[in-house]
Amino acid sequence: MQADERAALEKALAYFRNSAPKHTADEEDSLFPRLRASSGAQTALECLASLEGDHEAAAHDHEIADSQGRRWLDQGSLGADSLREMQQALDRLASRYQRHIAIEDRELFPLAARALPPEQLAEVGREMAERRGVQALGTKKA
Repeated sequence: MQADERAALEKALAYFRNSAPKHTADEEDSLFPRLRASSGAQTALECLASLEGDHEAAAHDHEIADSQGRRWLDQGSLGADSLREMQQALDRLASRYQRHIAIEDRELFPLAARALPPEQLAEVGREMAERRGVQALGTKKA
């Protein structure tokens, strides 16, 4: 493995190790509970269940990709079976995220905009910013 390939793989693994759990928490800890509590979002329960299922399946594939990626970094190469397992996990992630993002864009986010009052949407934004250690839009530094 060349140095630039190694750096790209390390960067990708770190991104998914850090960003995927934050995305899941954004939805499952911040947005979904508020939608479930909203009287205007009862029709969204099936959508939420589908997205939560995606999170669970994606977590499993992230574990496979991460463990095989680390093995690749440690050993400098992967055997055919390990490489195939990693590629299959990455293919499932790509397919799942494509569908997941489409559901978010077409259904979840428009529903949240209709069902949740502006104060709750702002709270979700603040919580998301906190997870990333950044300042939420529209807030002032203390």
